[in-house]
Amino acid sequence: MLREVVPELQSENEKLWQLIQRLLRHRYGPRSEKLDLEQLQLVLEDAEQSAAEADAAKDAVEPAERRRRVATANRNRGTLPAHLPRYEVVIDVESKQCPCCGGALHVIGEDRTEMLDLLPAQLRVKVVCRPRYGCRGCEGAVVQAPAPERPIDGGMATEALVAHIVVCKFCDGLPLHRQAQMLKRQGITLDRSTLSAWVGRACWWLTPLYELVLGTVLSSDKLFADETTLPVLDPGRGKTKTGRLWCYAVDDRPWAGSTQPAAAYVYSEDRRGEHPTEHLVAFKGTLQVDGYAGFGKLVEARKDASLRLAFCWAHARRPFYEFYTSTQSPLAAEVLARIAKLYAIEADIRGQPPDLRQTVRQLRSRPLVEDLHLWLQDRLPRVPGWSDLAKAMRYVLRHWDGLILYLDDGRLEMDTNVVERAIRPVTITRKNSLFAGSDAGARRWAIANTLIQTCKLSGVDPLAWLTDVLQRIVSGRTKNQELHTLLPWNWCPPSTAAAA
Repeated sequence: MLREVVPELQSENEKLWQLIQRLLRHRYGPRSEKLDLEQLQLVLEDAEQSAAEADAAKDAVEPAERRRRVATANRNRGTLPAHLPRYEVVIDVESKQCPCCGGALHVIGEDRTEMLDLLPAQLRVKVVCRPRYGCRGCEGAVVQAPAPERPIDGGMATEALVAHIVVCKFCDGLPLHRQAQMLKRQGITLDRSTLSAWVGRACWWLTPLYELVLGTVLSSDKLFADETTLPVLDPGRGKTKTGRLWCYAVDDRPWAGSTQPAAAYVYSEDRRGEHPTEHLVAFKGTLQVDGYAGFGKLVEARKDASLRLAFCWAHARRPFYEFYTSTQSPLAAEVLARIAKLYAIEADIRGQPPDLRQTVRQLRSRPLVEDLHLWLQDRLPRVPGWSDLAKAMRYVLRHWDGLILYLDDGRLEMDTNVVERAIRPVTITRKNSLFAGSDAGARRWAIANTLIQTCKLSGVDPLAWLTDVLQRIVSGRTKNQELHTLLPWNWCPPSTAAAA
């Protein structure tokens, strides 16, 4: 009797031990599956600061002549950008008489050095003056230019200030209450609710552009899709509910495609599969996703083969990595090493045309993938079925057709990291803001993040873009039929447009 119970208890103990290790890593360990260079940089920053402090103390006691002869590290000393404004500080000699003969000195040259300076952000007041004109012959005739439209009806904020509030919240992760504190330090007391109203009004102006970006993204024949949680305040319950932000992204740069990169977000109150079905009702092509079952139901609902699912190798790899960090399993290490070889091949062909990528994948990647498939099928029966390693193996085999789809299409990627990177800024803003105030507020998150992240993907400064776009839309200079000219990848800065 005991001989039958002991193996079961040992298996249960091993399972619980692995679970504890995973929970400990989730609670205290790093989330990244590789060395976090940003965290490492923090250590290096502290070391560099200590070295700089020591050098400053040393320089304070050494003669100036000796300090000039000491060679210093030449870091970040290239030419500063030409577009930055310059101002000169002339440091001249007190006496312009020759120290030898007393004659007059004349300029024979000069040394010019450039230093990067900062002018702190400063609030200013925009005064709009509209003169009134009257006719001496017609006393009742008074002529005056109409008042310009304001982004906030009857409000004091200009388009530049509203854009600054929006970008700080959704791009830089500064909640509105912190921005209110920053404004108060400059003598401007504004309630957080006032800033919230400004953000809501800005998103109302930007809704047509948001819908244009969303429609452009969903019209592509190859999409990345993922979702993330968004806590939303639920009035009457005294707590928050868990909403969802669905992200759909296009990025053809890895295969030198001509489509401009963009990311669009759509909010829903839950995670039911009917939401992506509704979003992608007209989509036809390849959808690169993780293993979420809702996307699978989307394919099942189609009666034709108009939609294919390409699954993510990063999601397939993750359970093996988690199991390896907990147990140092050689089987998990073997899988990680095999997948690493596939990623090394992808690094070699990144940015190449799709036909070349497909050829290289057929020659180099397909033999490795087929060998991995046979290896998993052979090892799975030998692994305890309840273990996380067996679950990871079954996940890969169950999604195998979608995982190898990238081998036959040079436009596809191995993973969904494109959309994962687009979602990451949302998680930072979510952490700092804690929650969205309502479902309507969550939809504003979708609008703002769509436009800001698309700007970043297009290499456009979100603040400059948003300021100019609000000015053009509010003033009516850009009509509805011309909104496509304001899309981040079509937008032309005012100075460039004037020069053209």
